[in-house]
Amino acid sequence: MKALQFSRTGDLAALEVVDLPTPVPAAGEVLVQIKAAGLNPSDVKNVLGRFPYTTMPRIPGRDFAGVVVEGPQELIGKEVWGTGKEIGFVRDGSHAGYITLSARGVAIKPASLTFSQAASLGVPYTTAWDALERSLVQAGTRLLVIGASGAVGSAAIALAKIRGAQVLAAVRKPDQLKALQEQGFNAIQLDRPEDLGAQVNAVFAGGADVIFDTTGFWLPASVPALAQFGRIAIIAAPTDGHVQLPALALYRKGGSVVGINSLLYGVEACARMLEQFGKQFDDGTLPLPTGLIESPLEEGLARYADVNQGGADKVILLP
Repeated sequence: MKALQFSRTGDLAALEVVDLPTPVPAAGEVLVQIKAAGLNPSDVKNVLGRFPYTTMPRIPGRDFAGVVVEGPQELIGKEVWGTGKEIGFVRDGSHAGYITLSARGVAIKPASLTFSQAASLGVPYTTAWDALERSLVQAGTRLLVIGASGAVGSAAIALAKIRGAQVLAAVRKPDQLKALQEQGFNAIQLDRPEDLGAQVNAVFAGGADVIFDTTGFWLPASVPALAQFGRIAIIAAPTDGHVQLPALALYRKGGSVVGINSLLYGVEACARMLEQFGKQFDDGTLPLPTGLIESPLEEGLARYADVNQGGADKVILLP
């Protein structure tokens, strides 16, 4: 089979297109023929050496959609999708023709999603789902999502909407603001951090119950925008990993910070998440992904470079 593989880290030039034997599933595993595989920023960071626990040589890639060709009889021929912390890091990932993983680590793909659409959703949607679950977003929760036009942010506002939360989306650019408003979301344009509290309180009197910062840069500014006993969920941080937090204001409000890390969840836990919200694509309550860039697996190095340079398009690799 064709695969992308790296045997060292630190440079994208370490990534090569190679021919490898088709893997053989162990007991309790499935062999999935990959039909489409998502390319996430974490896949690029993996090749660059940002994850010290990665073992090599390694096929990268976390998200996939495909067809089960070996494994338990009840799964043979099923169209599935999956993601998880193991694949691409300590066992071979999805940027290849085939992948093996736990039979409990795949979920049945929603019929309304194409393989490419399903492969685009794993990391963004499981991250957003975890953020909403752990910050206790439910019907009536006043939720601010910072960076709502990004992959995780857009997943968060879509999932929060079907939970019945009151959603306020925050973005940087006027065109992003307009697009969200045309979709029916209440939205604000981010400007100076010191103005965020007033902007949010003008919409949510007393502040937001939950603030989900998908960017890593608005944690200090979020505290004045937070309601009493509110929660701030974060998935990113500045390059050095540090921020100055107004701790006095945070604890006086009874506020808390919730760290969200998709790499805490293995393929089996992720499959259970996919099962929970996957059916909502089929019933029309979650929007189908659009604007995907499909690319042959053999052009993977160029696509990795695009993502590394900050390309906003969601890339799908096709074996």
